[in-house]
Amino acid sequence: MSTDRPWNKAIVIGGSYAGLVTARVLADFFHEVVLVERDAVDKDTGVHPGAPQGYHAHAMLAKGGEILERLFPGLREELREAGAPVFDYGEGIDFLLPVGLAPRHRTGVLIQTFTRDELERRLRRKVLALPQVTLLPSTQCMGLTRDLSGRVSGVTCRSQSTESTQSSQTSEPFELVADLVVDASGRSSSLTDWLGAAGITVPPKRTVKAKVTYTSMNFDRPQESHPGHPDYYVAYQMLFAPSVPRAGVLLAVERDRWTCSLFGFQDQPPTDDKGYLAFAETLNNPRLAEQIGRRTVQEPTRRYTNADNQWRLYHAVKGWPDRLIAVGDAVCVFNPVYGQGLTVAAMEAELLQRMLNRHRASGRLDGLGGAFQKKLGRLLLGPWTLSTNSDLMWTPDRQPLAARFAHWYNTRLFHVAVKDAAVWAKFVRVVNMVASPALLFHPLVALKVLTVTPRRRRRTLTRRRRTG
Repeated sequence: MSTDRPWNKAIVIGGSYAGLVTARVLADFFHEVVLVERDAVDKDTGVHPGAPQGYHAHAMLAKGGEILERLFPGLREELREAGAPVFDYGEGIDFLLPVGLAPRHRTGVLIQTFTRDELERRLRRKVLALPQVTLLPSTQCMGLTRDLSGRVSGVTCRSQSTESTQSSQTSEPFELVADLVVDASGRSSSLTDWLGAAGITVPPKRTVKAKVTYTSMNFDRPQESHPGHPDYYVAYQMLFAPSVPRAGVLLAVERDRWTCSLFGFQDQPPTDDKGYLAFAETLNNPRLAEQIGRRTVQEPTRRYTNADNQWRLYHAVKGWPDRLIAVGDAVCVFNPVYGQGLTVAAMEAELLQRMLNRHRASGRLDGLGGAFQKKLGRLLLGPWTLSTNSDLMWTPDRQPLAARFAHWYNTRLFHVAVKDAAVWAKFVRVVNMVASPALLFHPLVALKVLTVTPRRRRRTLTRRRRTG
């Protein structure tokens, strides 16, 4: 083997977003990377068929955008040429916090908005164009194989006929041998069962119910040369327990379209056109209803209800098998309202890249799997805490002290941020994962937060109009 690519073959189970960015990293270290994909995808597939949340609004935080640009140089410009805007977070977003509008000032944090469909199609084409990468579509992974030492040595698979389920059931299984196996098969992963069958115990997964429903549509957006073009690329009203149970986001995306997602806590935004607009009109950020009301062309309206947070605690497994790692939603699923999933998966790929670089010199993969899962557990702790602390505040009898403190601190922070552009810019950096949350507890920020006099919340911030 060459020192550039010291290992022969890696297998990635799952060809959605996390699988694609992981395969891109592996192609720098392995002579062959095989994507085992249960669905009938090809290079022109956009949103993965197994990702029901794929048609809803997605955020690529600044950190994730930076990593993707390093892995796929020129991607940002390609997306821009397709009509996906790049803009400063502070200047381009009409952001309604629970206590008022955020400052519209430059923050230095650049982001880009696009549909997951467009992003995933372009990534899939780039990854499948790599000479090291092979795609096995319509192929179900049935389990892991292990050698006499207990290391994972490959997977067993079964080809699935696209013509009949019966044909799929009778096809003969086959084995793929690999130096490294990566589970990127998403929230439906069977890895916990496979490990259990091998006598390896996985602690019960953590689950925090979000109870949030998303209803989304794409529709036409005025061209930037049009006199009626808005002065924002994103309009947002955030959910905030317990005072703001309805919210939504409007994103400028490629091909002169808006993606709009309406959110409701224990409240399903309608899918019919009249009800959809009426729900948007109950929000306190009027931008969403304004643009929905102006639409002349629209795509199908979709609803998504499975927004729970789930974390499989692989970092705590004793005796984790060598030559095996798990990434993406196969490990941790976040409530999508916080826009962390795409960025966290990119950070996981970057972590794997760093660890493989360290192992390259020795040419040995032993010890990588368990060490990776432990480091991944530490990486996930921050975004998991942010997401679940917010979601726990909807449930009065399940509010641990840490969640109550975070909610109290954030509420006061928002009161400061709406008046102080510098504090808002710090919050933006933290939310986009380009700065540590510790930045919001710097003595100069904390002093402002602790001494602010919160204004009484205006009734209009929680108004809800009956519909239907």
